[in-house]
Amino acid sequence: PFLKIVSCGTLALPGRKMAPAQLYCVCRQPYDVHRFMIECDICKDWFHGSCVQVEEHHAADIDLYHCPNCQPIHGPSLMKKRNNWHRHDYTEVDDGTRPVQAGTAIFIQQLQDRSFPSADVVIVPMQGSHVTQHYLETEGFHYPIMVPDLDGLGLKLPPPSFSVRDVEQYVGGDKVVDVIDVARQADSKMKLGEFVKYYYQPARPKVLNLISLEFSDTKMADLVEVPEIARKLSWVENYWPDDSFFPKPFVQKYCLMGVKDSYTDFHIDFGGTSVWYHVLWGEKVFYLIKPTKANLALYESWSSSANQSEVFFGEKVDKCYKCVVKQGTTILLPTGWIHAVLTSQDCMAFGGNFLHNLNIGMQLRCYEMERRLKTPDLFKFPYFEAISWYVAKNLLETLKELREDKCQPQAHLVEGVKALISALKTWLRRELTEPTSEVPDNIRPSLLIKELTKEIRLLEEDPSRPVKSQGITESPPPRSSLERRRQVRRVARRLHRHHHHHHHHHHHHHHHRHHHHQHSHKLPSNLDILELHTREVLRRLEVGPLEEDSDFSARVNGKFKKIFAPSAVTVKKGSPDNALRLVLCNGAECETEKEGLREPCECTTHTTVFAQKCKTECPTSPSTEKTLQDMLSLTGLMCQQTPEEGTVSQEAWWSTQAPQVGSPGEEHLYRDSSLSPLLHPTKRQTHNPSPISNQATKGKRPKKGMATAKQRLGKLLKMGSHTRLLV
Repeated sequence: PFLKIVSCGTLALPGRKMAPAQLYCVCRQPYDVHRFMIECDICKDWFHGSCVQVEEHHAADIDLYHCPNCQPIHGPSLMKKRNNWHRHDYTEVDDGTRPVQAGTAIFIQQLQDRSFPSADVVIVPMQGSHVTQHYLETEGFHYPIMVPDLDGLGLKLPPPSFSVRDVEQYVGGDKVVDVIDVARQADSKMKLGEFVKYYYQPARPKVLNLISLEFSDTKMADLVEVPEIARKLSWVENYWPDDSFFPKPFVQKYCLMGVKDSYTDFHIDFGGTSVWYHVLWGEKVFYLIKPTKANLALYESWSSSANQSEVFFGEKVDKCYKCVVKQGTTILLPTGWIHAVLTSQDCMAFGGNFLHNLNIGMQLRCYEMERRLKTPDLFKFPYFEAISWYVAKNLLETLKELREDKCQPQAHLVEGVKALISALKTWLRRELTEPTSEVPDNIRPSLLIKELTKEIRLLEEDPSRPVKSQGITESPPPRSSLERRRQVRRVARRLHRHHHHHHHHHHHHHHHRHHHHQHSHKLPSNLDILELHTREVLRRLEVGPLEEDSDFSARVNGKFKKIFAPSAVTVKKGSPDNALRLVLCNGAECETEKEGLREPCECTTHTTVFAQKCKTECPTSPSTEKTLQDMLSLTGLMCQQTPEEGTVSQEAWWSTQAPQVGSPGEEHLYRDSSLSPLLHPTKRQTHNPSPISNQATKGKRPKKGMATAKQRLGKLLKMGSHTRLLV
């Protein structure tokens, strides 16, 4: 009776005043749906549990509740009498006919007595440094991985001396957390401070398990760094834009505090996420079941059955493996693995969930199964469909790039995109009947599906391309916007293709031809860089493409070949400083090389050209200036006025100021011309506060230190005219 839900709303009738909201509890406040309340069985008034010192999980043990007002007259509340140790409702009379239910004391005892095949046959033991994106893309991520220590994982954690009280210090005792009453397999809310008091009791009256404390938005976030592999693969890290209309999902940093004999029954992690766990101290035992089609069908049937808690799912499948995870060990569970967890001794563990590109089809199957099982939103991946749309948009770009490179995407990506197309179509049909939409406002869903389908069709028509890995085998460049990295790759790819187009043309003599063949893969011609960089400028400024006039191209190419082709003699005679050094920078840290010294450079532009200053004064040919002007007049970008013949600037080229754009302090700001559309009324969510330690990849926001295309082009032109460099 004490768990009745009461509504304090009143019906408003025309011409009548609304009745004042009814007041409750000793605090005389209106009913609050977010706070646990209990009804007094004497006066029938309702009380906030926190006001009368009754925890939600404790209420289940009360038979008749007497509020503080009624206690002096009627005595203390009456507690339920225990009649069994094997049923969720321990007041049931034990007549020996009712089966054992999951989580109860008898169940835990039986579980520990059961025999299971060892998980050694399915677990892949690895060193942390070997768990790379390249490895998982090559070998697949289909079996659990166990890493015996922290080395090489990029996982940062507090020391093993870190205690439950320390968690309270960092998170705050007033934080409301979900706890599970294990013997009843029932979820309830309590303040972290109350859980800590419970944890340190000399004799705990019941088994409470805390497994869903996500602490990204607390001071404890600074103490934990997610394993590098989880950061690299994560959809949220890579694809969730900063300007999304939906609050960002935070599921990457959980602290799990379980007392001995805590048990979580068989489940698949929400949204088919993969998960990492690290046992800081104590021990956990995992019962693992492979997500075969047969096992998933059995799991769905078992999950929806009326007697689910009375059937041990591990006995329904062919193989259920037992895996003991000891202190200091990390385990990575792949998509869809069905697992139960027993805490065999008091334990603190850290973990996190992530979606990725390796098992997209399985992730979608798990999500659809959750829908069919009517899983409450509280236990689902937040905005799973929204992140899937963002991923689809990015994978479309990836497929286009690979096609332009004449490369075949890896098989897991092709299969994943096919599954994604099917899911997106289903969700789009649902839009007609369901009021809530998770399609981001800046995505055109039908067009996106159409273009993805087209890319898959083109792939299947040309299966002969070489496969290209998306993984990074060496140390990755500094993390930056995915879009910015794509622009870098686009320019570099165009330079590469254009350079090979000219590879076999116009060589002055045998020595030069030999030199050109040796270095063609490193040094594109000056014309290649200028022309293609200008094209990139035009593309980013949304100016139409250059007309492909073959006669004009031939004339210009010929002219520039004569002007710019360096003779072998000049290269041979000149000192190292005389050589024109062109270094392509892809947005990562770059360096200039000079006389054996490496000098770091702060450049982070998409394609940057470095040139060392010529010591010999070689006057710029008038025809060079004229050709540059011809080229630039086509693009609508006028060259700076050339100084008088013979004058040489004494300033280093990098000290030349770029044209002023906006305020003086903003001249090097990268400007993104795309404006975020206005918030659609149905998408206006309450803002999700950013965590203190936000590791997410930045989306489309401008970054300081990024010069605009016009500024970079202007700087190149000034460099050419002021310092006599042939650019």
